[in-house]
Amino acid sequence: MRWVLVKATIYVIRFRGDDPRKSTALKLVRLGLATKVSPKQVPKNSIVLNPFSDTVLTPLDREYVIKYGLVVVDTSWNLGEEVLKNLFRRVRGKHRILPLLKAANPINYAVFSKLSSAEAVAAALYIVGLKEQANEVLSKFKWGPTFIKLNHELLEKYSGAKDVNEVLKIQDEVLRKLGMK
Repeated sequence: MRWVLVKATIYVIRFRGDDPRKSTALKLVRLGLATKVSPKQVPKNSIVLNPFSDTVLTPLDREYVIKYGLVVVDTSWNLGEEVLKNLFRRVRGKHRILPLLKAANPINYAVFSKLSSAEAVAAALYIVGLKEQANEVLSKFKWGPTFIKLNHELLEKYSGAKDVNEVLKIQDEVLRKLGMK
């Protein structure tokens, strides 16, 4: 019996971002781990990581990620909420928000939901069960392995969730512990 390593195609949409030399998404493109595309080139049923989505990413999104790909939008989050929401409206696909996780990048270390593009991609891959590919993405950054260490318990819980309600329940437990709910 021969095992085949399943990998997702990662797409990057670059939109008026910060310094391209500091972009984790563009680094993934340079390393051949992602493909830069325009919003029109995104496959119709791909999973789009969107912080404004009302639907949380779950392991049930795995087949879409494998078959149609995973999309991350690389931009400056200082553009303003309305500009960003309009940008995401132009991207077709199934829009998903990541559940609560801590950043490991040096700029936002240990801050909830302030993930770099590479962290967001890796988190999504991990949650849908593509853990080897998630680790490969993170291995390209000095702080990458720290992301898994910081979030290991949550990533394992999210990746084992049966549905959206279970992912939200896990997230709510974290918010309660932080006194935010």
